[in-house]
Amino acid sequence: MARITVEDCLTNIENRFVLVHMASQRTRTLLKGAQTLVNAPDNREVVQSLREIAANKVSLNEETIAQLQGGGFLVSAED
Repeated sequence: MARITVEDCLTNIENRFVLVHMASQRTRTLLKGAQTLVNAPDNREVVQSLREIAANKVSLNEETIAQLQGGGFLVSAED
């Protein structure tokens, strides 16, 4: 199986900070028993979360987007 890289994920997520935030959130949910969204059975949760982000299967919720925009980490499409 090919390796997943940060650059693979950055095609969908422009900001590295947001990418790390998304990956950590998704990893926590996978560790709590959430269903995986891409088929990669032999991967650890961190790698699984990066694969899901690269496949554009996960996104941030509205509250998190608002917090990141308020902190200056995300620029809205309207700005």
